[in-house]
Amino acid sequence: MSVEACADLVERGDADRFAAVMAAPSGLRARLWPLYAFNLEIARAPWVTKEPMIAEMRLQWWRDVVAETSPRAHEVAGPLHGLIAQAGLDVGVLERMAAARVWDVYAEPFADQAAFDAYLDDTAGGLMWLVARACGADQRTEAAVRDYGWAAGLGAFLRAVPLLEERGKRPLVDGRPGSVRDLAARGLENIRAARAVRHLVGKAAPALLAGWQAEALLRQVVADPMVVAEGRMGLSEFARRGRLLWQATTGRW
Repeated sequence: MSVEACADLVERGDADRFAAVMAAPSGLRARLWPLYAFNLEIARAPWVTKEPMIAEMRLQWWRDVVAETSPRAHEVAGPLHGLIAQAGLDVGVLERMAAARVWDVYAEPFADQAAFDAYLDDTAGGLMWLVARACGADQRTEAAVRDYGWAAGLGAFLRAVPLLEERGKRPLVDGRPGSVRDLAARGLENIRAARAVRHLVGKAAPALLAGWQAEALLRQVVADPMVVAEGRMGLSEFARRGRLLWQATTGRW
């Protein structure tokens, strides 16, 4: 039950966020590992079983974990509970992160675009806001951080569309190329809106390192929305490393 165990889980299961944490100042990393490990646990809970009831039970277990006042003896739950107390994190945001993952359990599509938007806000947006708070972000920055997190989540979600479809999901409310382009354009607009108040984020900028690929990925989709359906989204290793290094060294995002 340690932060090191959380780091090991993220290294094995979430390479992009692992790279983002390693690019962050060493003094902040202990605050990032438990949140990213929690995110990994709830993200994979719907996929480790074919029984929807079991998957929902796994997600409920995590919802119970974050609501309890005493820590559980678990390699992620323990450090997460400590971080909640230390950083004063909003457990409601954590609970909504887990609740949103119920969509992943079933084959039904999103009810409408508003439901899709809420899913990204509760998952990627909520996670980035919690990480920012753990890094000392002021409450005034929540909207900007969530906008940036939403865009980062959209980029990752669009990359996953072919895999989700293989697994029987209908991930997009409207999968027509023009609609997919418009969706990516919304993500870029969210990034621009977040950058307009970038100065307020200040010392919490390392929390946004996890979105370092978002703008480039969404620009790919705007230029050619078929990259989503054909599974061609992605950056070269050189571009990935270069963008992360630039963001980490300049503090700009």
